[in-house]
Order: sequence, then structure tokens, then C-alpha cells
Amino acid sequence: MSRKSKPGIKWPHILLGAGAVTAGTALLGRALAGYAARWFATRLMTEPYENNLWEVISATNRTSLQTFVETNIRAERGQMILRPFGDTQKFLDMDKVMFNVAQLDTFPTSYDLEISSAVVLGPRARRPLRLDIPVIISGMAYGFGLSEKAKVALAKGAAQAGTATNTGYGPFLPEEREAARFLIMQYNRGNWCKDPETLKKSDMLEIQLGQGALAGTGAIFKRSNMDGKMIRLLGLQPGQDAVLHARLPEIDAPGQLGGLVDELKKIMEGKPVGVKIAAGNSLEKDLAHILDAGADFISVDGAQGGTSGGAPTLQDDFGLPTLHALCRTARFLEQQGVKNKVSLIIGGGLTTPGDYLKALALGADAVNIGTIALWAMTHTQVFQSLPYEPPLQVVLFHGRDKEKLDVDKGARNLANYLKSTVDEMKMATAALGKKSLRAVNSKDLFALDKDVAAIAGIPLAWGQS
Repeated sequence: MSRKSKPGIKWPHILLGAGAVTAGTALLGRALAGYAARWFATRLMTEPYENNLWEVISATNRTSLQTFVETNIRAERGQMILRPFGDTQKFLDMDKVMFNVAQLDTFPTSYDLEISSAVVLGPRARRPLRLDIPVIISGMAYGFGLSEKAKVALAKGAAQAGTATNTGYGPFLPEEREAARFLIMQYNRGNWCKDPETLKKSDMLEIQLGQGALAGTGAIFKRSNMDGKMIRLLGLQPGQDAVLHARLPEIDAPGQLGGLVDELKKIMEGKPVGVKIAAGNSLEKDLAHILDAGADFISVDGAQGGTSGGAPTLQDDFGLPTLHALCRTARFLEQQGVKNKVSLIIGGGLTTPGDYLKALALGADAVNIGTIALWAMTHTQVFQSLPYEPPLQVVLFHGRDKEKLDVDKGARNLANYLKSTVDEMKMATAALGKKSLRAVNSKDLFALDKDVAAIAGIPLAWGQS
């Protein structure tokens, strides 16, 4: 029935009434909003600080919102905080390093020439590790950090991109080995998965002495927090907890590291054996011991290195920032005449193609990425947890939503990220007039900051002072 044919209804009156109600509601809403704003502003402008809500802003400005939140977590729980991902400090980083532009003095590389991204790690080893790209998935431990699905997704994605993934200090996960094309295994500071048969299943072995977010600290992992598979893979006896020692149990003095390296090289049958450290201010002394031990590669974590959970003090107040650690390590290897013999892998807070290429230019052979790899792998799958839970719940071993992770989708997203990243690095390399990522060096760089110029040994944007 049409509106016109229905008797007794005055549509203009109804519309006018509805409009009046809407306008009245809007006016009432504006009046209430105005009253609330005046009441709140008057309190801020008239009350003494002890009664003034602005004190919250004042207090957090004196510290930071991060410190405010962590203080209250400590006050509530009475336990050491374990913060995921890494530090919150703002160090001098790659942002102040810029690339040159090739135009006339140096011509850019023709667009139809292929730019090489391949890298060889441990070149003096009998069976060095050859990767298609110099971006590696950093060590993130199964069980102590990530779920099985997360580890397999990272391994699959890395394999699709032609690079390696690192086991971290957790137990050897057969499913990760099956998914990975290239697997770097950490020789941990615990007592698990150190038998020759397990070690030989990897393509490169990394003796883990420390990491950027945890320095060289140890931990006890309670059996009660593990499932049956985790207990079996760790080889724990009934009632036994897993202990990650603060220092490697096999050595009692720096000079003994060489014996361990030799022993592991025999087990690995020519595959590279190296050492991972957190960078401290005695960096060169640590590096000297590692070189004396005959390591094939050195993996260095700057202070920005992340973890699934670490004490804020260790993350924020320990170690050399990545830029300092990289430049000092590269300089030391050059001085010792081993720059082309011992490979350098750098990690800690590197997140963009520009970061990675700058790290290579400053002397690294490859870069480790962790947190940013997790973000790329999970991509839109973080909404399996967000907005009600933090996105870590999708990837952690104890995460509430870990079973919701789609492994194949995660692998594809990580591989896409790595491909996009390397394509961008290749384009940047061509813009420098080079034909391979390895050819990019410090002569292609300049600094926007005097301190960065001094640290990296590169020119200032306004000329050397």
C-alpha cells in the first residue's frame, strides 16, 4: 500500500516531529558534552596537584608511559618482568646513515642487469653455507619461546626465500628441520640436543654464548610448564627441570673454546662452526678469543636484540647498540686480516631493507632478523588475538591462540616479505652503480650526524670536519 493511499497519517507532521526529536537530542548531547568539558577543564585549571588528574600526565612525563606501566606490573606481581621483543631505548642507528646517488661521476647499473644477492658463510670451511639472500631468520627457541607452528612457518618461509632459519637455544624440532632448506643450529648453554647425530642434521652450527636482549644470563625452565613432547625433546629425567647456564658448561676459561670448536668441526664434517655473542664494551677482547678458537663465523647481537621475554634492565641498560657493535666488529676483523675468511652476521633492531643493506655496507656478510620476521609471518593473522589479546598469543608456545596460526599462510607471507625486501635491496644496489649486494661498502655511505660519522668511519653530509 502506498503512503498516499493510507488514511490518517500526516507524513509531513511525522517527519517534522522526527526532525525536532533528532535536533533536540543533538542539542542535549552538545549541552552535556559542553558541561562535561567545562567541568573537567575547570578541575584541571583550579585544583591543587594532589587532587588534580593532570598529575598522571605530569608523573608519566617525568619518566615515561613505559616505565609507568612496568612499575605498576612490578608492584602488582612482585616478580621480575619478562618483556617481549626487546629494548625501548632510542640509540644512534641506521637512520642517520644515508646512501650516495650514482649519476655521472659513477653511473647507475643498467636496469636489465641481474643484481646478485647470494652470500657464502664460513668460506674457509670445507663445506660453507651458501644462501640465495643475506637475510637470515634469527634464533628463536621452540618451547622456551615459540610454538611448533610458528617455528615451522618461519622455516618454510625462509626455505621459499632461499635462506636459513636458526633453531635458537631450544630443543631440536624435527618438524623444523623438515620444513627448512637451510638450518642453523645453536649449540646451547644447556645440556640438550648435543649428541653428534642431532648436531649433524644442521647446515651450520652456532655456539651460543649470549644474546642482545639477555646478555649472558641463564634461566631455569620448569618441567611443569612443558608438555610431553617438549620434555621428550629435551631428554629430561622424571622431576628434572631444564637449566640454561649463564656460561657454556663445556669450558672454564676462554682458551678452552678452541678445543670445543675443533671437536664440533669434526662432528660437523666440514660444515661451518661459529660463535654467537652479545656485544659489550670488551667486544674486541671477546672477538680475539673467538678468532683464536678458529671459528668460521661470528654472530653478533647488538643491544636492540629481541627475545620472547627478558628483564627490562638487561634489554635497556646492557650492551653496545647494534651500529656500534657492527662497526667495531668489522673494523677488528679487518685489522686482524680475516675480513674475507671469517663471516660476520649482525642482528639487533634491524627492520627495513635500508637497514639490512647499510649493515652489509658497513661490513656484515649477513643480517639476523627476529621480531620483524614474526610480524611479517603473522601478518593479518595477528587478528586471531587482537584486539582482546596481544599478538604474541598467536606465536608463543603458551599462547592462547597458537593453534589458530595457519602455517602455510604464515610461510607465504614471510617469503613474500623477504622477496620484497631483497628486490628493494637490489634496486638500491643498482642505484649505487653496483652489481651485487656484496659490492656495496662504506664508500657508498655518508652520515647526517657527527657521532655516527665517527662511529662508522664515513663522511659527513656537509663534508669532513
